[in-house]
Formats: sequence, structure tokens, C-alpha cells
Amino acid sequence: MKALVIDGGFGLENLQYTDRPDPVPGPGQVLLRMKAASLNFRDLLTVRGLYDPRQPLPLVPCSDGVGEVIGLGDGVTRLAEGDRVCPIFAQGWLAGPPRRRRIRSTLGGPLDGTLCELMVVSAESVVQVPGYLSDEEAAALPCAAVTAWTALVTEGNTKAGDTVLVLGTGGVALFALQIARLHGARVVITSSSDDKLARAKELGASDGINYLSVPEWGKAARGVTDRVGVDHVVELGGAATLDQSLRAVRVGGRISIIGVLSGVQTSIPLTAVLMGAVRLQGIMVGHRESFEALCSAFTQAEVHPVIDSTYPLADVRAAFDHMAAGAHFGKICIRIAE
Repeated sequence: MKALVIDGGFGLENLQYTDRPDPVPGPGQVLLRMKAASLNFRDLLTVRGLYDPRQPLPLVPCSDGVGEVIGLGDGVTRLAEGDRVCPIFAQGWLAGPPRRRRIRSTLGGPLDGTLCELMVVSAESVVQVPGYLSDEEAAALPCAAVTAWTALVTEGNTKAGDTVLVLGTGGVALFALQIARLHGARVVITSSSDDKLARAKELGASDGINYLSVPEWGKAARGVTDRVGVDHVVELGGAATLDQSLRAVRVGGRISIIGVLSGVQTSIPLTAVLMGAVRLQGIMVGHRESFEALCSAFTQAEVHPVIDSTYPLADVRAAFDHMAAGAHFGKICIRIAE
């Protein structure tokens, strides 16, 4: 089979398109013919050696993908050949709270990921995907959509009438917009691009704030709520944005910390958290049960993920370059098989 691997050192220049032996499913496992994959910022960091510099190489990168079941190991009854499934991000996290052993079983590092033609995974560690979705749309779900679902639903209890502030217009951000609207919440979204803000409003955002022209965007977001503050911030920026997120959130509100695009070290005064009774919640994607609940909800409303662009497997370097440029709106996908 063909696969993309990081070999000989980290860096985009060390991505190699290579042949590997076809895998064979063992007891309790399934063999997948991979159809499509999608990129997350974590994947770019992994290839560059910034996510885990001690990650052993060679490694097949990328955590998200969709494939067709073409082989069953002994004892598998949960699935049948022909089923279209997504492997879950943390292969050992099926339900319940996160535990170290559960969240260390992640695809695309330390385990080999989805940028390959054939893949063997546990039959328990996949989710059947909605039939109305294209392969690229299905491949966009495992990390970005499940992360947004975990933040807003599994942990956040988002309900009709809430106001949610979403930072940016990447994969997690647009899924957060769609999921919040699915639950009847009002969504305020930020971006450095007026064009992207306009597109986000077409998806259901009520308000858009350009954080370049409005540096005090936290105050502006609070103003949208008559100065009460938003109920929930989907915080994707990291160190440089947390202060403004704290200015935007209401007393007793929640900030789901997901992204660290602007860094990981911050010196935010704890009084802003204490006096505002703000809950800071770290979000580590989610478990299989959350993924299944997401698929059920998306199916009922026929929600379509936003796909920015699609590249062939042999041109994955260009896909990573596109992600690094930061100009995408939605998910960047990789077509593995027709």
C-alpha cells in the first residue's frame, strides 16, 4: 500500500510518499480502505516536530480520516464489510472521563495515522458516519467536530438562548458555529478577514468582529449582549487571546480552552477568573460516545461540514503549506482513494 510518512527527521521536507506492506486485521480488528483524510493544526505541528519532539519516526501523520471496512478480524460482530467508518482520535477512549491511558492512544502520534491507503484499527474504536456526507465531509469530523461538540454539548450544556463567542474560522470554529446554532444559541465570531466574517454570517453567525480593526474585541463581544457578557467562549487563540476572552465572558460563564495558536504561556491575573466565577475548561477532543451523539444530531439536521479545499495524497505537502498560510475557511482535506 501507499502511505505518507515522516522519516529521517521532522519537517515538511521529510514527508515521503512510500510503499508499505498491506496490514492484516487481527482478532477484534478491522481493515479499512481509507477514502479521505483531513488536516488539523496538530498535524502540522507534528510534522514540524513541535507537537512532540520525542515522537519516534517513521510516523504516518494525521489523526482524521474515513474508510470502508474491507476485512474483519476474528470475533468482530459490531461491523460488516462495506460499512463506512471514521477511526476515533483517541483509540482507547470510548466513554467516560479522560484518563492518561485513554488519551495517549491517539492517531497521528504516537500511533500511525490516516494518510495511508490501508489501515487496521480496533473494531471498537470506529464510528459509522452519516450516509449523506461525502468522504471529505466525513473525514472532517473526528477531531474538529468532536472537539466542538465536547466543548458545547458534552461539557458545555449549550441551550437555546445562550450566546457563544467563537474565535476564528478554522475547522473547530466553524463546527462550533454550526453546533451552537443547532442548539438554538446565538453565535458571535471573530476573524481578521471581513470576507470570512461575511461567510460565517451566511452559516448562521449573528455578529462578526474583526479583531484587527477592533483590538478590544472582548469588550465588543460583551456589548453585543447589552454588557452582560457571553455565556461561553470557544477559545482557540491561546495565550494572546485569553485576556480578551475573559473580558467577553459573563459572570459565571465558561471558557473552553481548545487552541494555542498564539502560544501557551500567559500571565492573566487570576482575579479575573475568581471574581467572575468563570469556569476554564480544557478540551481534549472527546470520546466515541460523543462522536456517535454528534453523528445522530448532524443526521437529523443534515448538517454539512465546511470544506475549504481538497488535495490528492501525493500532493499533501501543498495541503500542509495551505494550512500553514492560515488563509483557509473550514477544513482542508486529502483525497486518498476514489
